[in-house]
Amino acid sequence: MGARREARELALQALYQLDMSGDDDPARSLSLFWLHFRGRDDAQQFARELVDGVCASRERLDALIRDCAEHWRLPRLSRVDLNLLRLATFELLERAEIPASVSINEAVDIARRFGGEDSAAFVNGVLDAIATAVGAKEKEKPGGAG
Repeated sequence: MGARREARELALQALYQLDMSGDDDPARSLSLFWLHFRGRDDAQQFARELVDGVCASRERLDALIRDCAEHWRLPRLSRVDLNLLRLATFELLERAEIPASVSINEAVDIARRFGGEDSAAFVNGVLDAIATAVGAKEKEKPGGAG
């Protein structure tokens, strides 16, 4: 497994723990998480960047997900699917060096591993809509900006 895939899976687990713990002190929860789940240093560094970014941008990410997940309210989504959508949406918005197709494909693959039976298709559909809405797909086209 590559370092970035390992990092994404680690970040998903950290965000899931935050959601499930309901802890009023997320920094303390994350500190305990990082102590118990060690991986390669490069993977853990990228995972921390993702988790910190998702936590800092959560309202914006949730608003985009809410707008693009037609007929779904966020509280009805599985915690795995929601946190995976948050991670990938953060990448689409803030990690311009990662092509949108890579972020989406990685999220779909992780959804197959950790999500429910329909998670991969759901995550793919929502992320495709988000990528279109934020113009992330345009950045990938040859001759396009960036």
